[in-house]
Amino acid sequence: MSKPFTTLALALCLAFPLSSAPNRAPQAPQRPINLNTASVTELMQLPRVGQKTAERIIAFRKQHGGFQRTEELMNVKGIGEKGFARVKPYLAPIAASRPAASKN
Repeated sequence: MSKPFTTLALALCLAFPLSSAPNRAPQAPQRPINLNTASVTELMQLPRVGQKTAERIIAFRKQHGGFQRTEELMNVKGIGEKGFARVKPYLAPIAASRPAASKN
């Protein structure tokens, strides 16, 4: 009689953590993310972007003076073509930089 009870108790203990975890995907950002102004927390709202990747995005942004095109995100370690395709719908377009007006 002890063995069935032990088996049941073990099964419940193993199943409990699985049932308490939410079965939903991470929530997508409410508005488009601007790569040149977003914080680590905002970048982490992008699909499959964790803290380390968000920090790499900001480091890349600082090192290169910002992003000129969203596609430059693929130059960040850990973000390839598939990763970029996953986050692209959530990115704000980057305005093309205009050359300074010449003084005559």
